[in-house]
Amino acid sequence: MNKEKLLLWTLAAINFTHIVDFMILMPLGPQLMRIFEISPREFGLLVSSYTFSAGASSFLGAFVLDKYDRRTITLWVFSGFLLATLACALSPNYAFLLGSRIIAGLFGGLTSALILAIIGDVIPDSRRGRAMGLVMAAFSVASVFGVPFGLFIASISNWHAPFFFLAGISVFILWMIYKFLPSITAHMVHKSNKPSPMQVVRRVTGNPNQMRAITLTIMMMLGQFTIIPFISPYMVANVGFTDMELTYIYMAGGLFTIFTSPWVGKMTDLHGKTKVFVIFMTLNLIPIGVITNLGSTPIPYVLLITTMFFVTSNGRMVPAMALITGTAKPENRGSFLSFNSAVQQLSAGLASFVAGLILAEGINGELVNYNIVGYIAIFLSLLCIPLSRRIKVIDTDAVQHTVNQPIEEMIKG
Repeated sequence: MNKEKLLLWTLAAINFTHIVDFMILMPLGPQLMRIFEISPREFGLLVSSYTFSAGASSFLGAFVLDKYDRRTITLWVFSGFLLATLACALSPNYAFLLGSRIIAGLFGGLTSALILAIIGDVIPDSRRGRAMGLVMAAFSVASVFGVPFGLFIASISNWHAPFFFLAGISVFILWMIYKFLPSITAHMVHKSNKPSPMQVVRRVTGNPNQMRAITLTIMMMLGQFTIIPFISPYMVANVGFTDMELTYIYMAGGLFTIFTSPWVGKMTDLHGKTKVFVIFMTLNLIPIGVITNLGSTPIPYVLLITTMFFVTSNGRMVPAMALITGTAKPENRGSFLSFNSAVQQLSAGLASFVAGLILAEGINGELVNYNIVGYIAIFLSLLCIPLSRRIKVIDTDAVQHTVNQPIEEMIKG
C-alpha cells in the first residue's frame, strides 16, 4: 500500500502543476495586459488558447496514449510540459507567450488523460473513489497554495517568476515519475478493443441521454468561463484590488472548497444528484450577478461574494459530474468521459474567447461590459436547470466490475 500511496502522490503532484499552470495566467491578467499593452480580447485568447489545445489533445490522447507503456509516455509528455512551461517563463513578448501556452496546453491535456488512465489501470475498483479524491484534491491545493504563492512571487518580482517556479517544481516531479511510476503495459494487450475517435463520437451523438449530458457540460462551462478568466483584471481595474490582494480571493475560495466539496458529495448521495445540482446552480447565480456589477468595494465584502462563487461553482460540479458519469455504461465510460473532458476544455476556451470579444477597456483603464457578460452567464446557467432534470442515470448496481491487478504486484522489488 505504501507504493500505491507514492504513486498517487506522484499523480496528484502532476495534476497540481497542470492546474496551477492553467490557473496562474488568469490572476496575472492585470500585469500582462499592462506590460504587453494588450486588450481584453487578446488576453481572452491567451487564456482560451491553453484550453483549446488541452481539449484537442485530451480527446485524441485517450486513444493514442493506449499504444504505449504508461510510464514511458508519461515521462515524455511531462518533459514536454516542463519545456513548454519554461518557454512561458522566458517569453519576451505576447506572440511568443501565446505560442508557448498552446504547446503547454497540448501537453497539459495529455497529462490529464494519462492520470485518469493510470488510476483506472492500477487501482482496484474498491479503492478507486478515494484514489480519485486524493488526486483531484490538487485543485483545492492549487487554489490555496499554488496560485497565491505564484501571485506573491510575481508581485515582488515579475510575471515570469511563477512560471520559473512551476518549471522548478516540474523537474522534481519528473524525478518522482521516474522513481515511483511503474511500467504499465496491461492495457496494450487489449488495444484491439479500443474504439476509434470516430466510433466514440458516433456512440455519443447517437445516444440522446448522453447528448443531454454533453450539452449540460457545454452550458456549465460557457456559464462559468465567461466570468472566471476576467475576475482578476476586473478586481484590479474596477474594484480597486492590488495585484497582491488578489491572492486573498484564491486562498479564501480554495480553503473553503476543501471542506465544502466532501460535504456536497455526501449531500448528493443522500438527497439525489439533480436536487443538489439545482440548489447549487441556483445559488451560483447570486455571486455571478454581484461580481460582474461591482464598483469600488471593501475587500471583506468582495471576499465574501467571491468565496460564495468558488463554493457554489464547486458545489454544482460535484453532482453534475456524478450525473454525467452515470449516463454511460461501465464498458463505455472511459471513452465517453474522455470525449466529455475534451468538450469541457473546448467550451471553457470558447467562453473565454467570446467574453474577451464582448469586454472592452474604458478611458481610465477599467473593464466595461462585464455586467453584460454576467447576464449572459446567468442566462446560460439557468438553461442548465431544466436540462439536468432530463438526464437519466443508468443503474449499474448489478454490473460486475473487473478488479484490476493490485499495484503491489506491478511494482517489483
